[in-house]
Amino acid sequence: MILWILLIGVPILLGLWAQMRVKGAFNRWSQVAASSGVTGAQAAREILRAANINDVEVLEINDMLGDHYDPTHKRLCLSTDVYNTPSVAALGIAAHECGHAIQDAKRYAPLHWRMAIVPLTMVVSNILPIIILAGLFVPALGMKVIMIAAVCYAVLALFQLITLPVEFDASRRAKVILQQMGMISPGTEAGGVNKVLDAAALTYVAAFVAVLGQLLYYVLILTGNRGEER
Repeated sequence: MILWILLIGVPILLGLWAQMRVKGAFNRWSQVAASSGVTGAQAAREILRAANINDVEVLEINDMLGDHYDPTHKRLCLSTDVYNTPSVAALGIAAHECGHAIQDAKRYAPLHWRMAIVPLTMVVSNILPIIILAGLFVPALGMKVIMIAAVCYAVLALFQLITLPVEFDASRRAKVILQQMGMISPGTEAGGVNKVLDAAALTYVAAFVAVLGQLLYYVLILTGNRGEER
């Protein structure tokens, strides 16, 4: 029970806290207008143009905080609140996604490693619930199920580990670019961008910790060191 709390329960709480921080930072800084008056969509197009990236389309999507860069289809997708709003939060998020497009254009290695492992990650994500249910309803499978689950979580942990430098680098680029291009002013606006992007980065750390905890849990069961209370 103690092992479950430490390796699974605590990371779940960390993830919830990280999500609350992201929403709180976004809600706070989405109410603060950037002095440049530039919307997220305008900022994205200007940043891409300045980086000589002409093959990426900037699109509006109806998915709050679902902003992302799609390297396969060369699309930079921004949620409605980011796309249409000239807020500090919108500029930070738009610039972060542009950071991924720049990574792609410059062939940033960790981004392409992540892209390469995505198909395997999707397969693992689809079969993992089946494996866990099989372990619950067919106890005779025993250690075979645990071993397969451990392998699945190892793949997911690798994906999340590779994701960390990709996200951190995109945020670093965003913070620099916004000030260099005069889209945000030093001081309060730059600080707001930092808070939004740093809160978002914490969610990726929490995701890695959660998957790593699951992996360690199954590995310890396999090795017979479950740390159960006596």
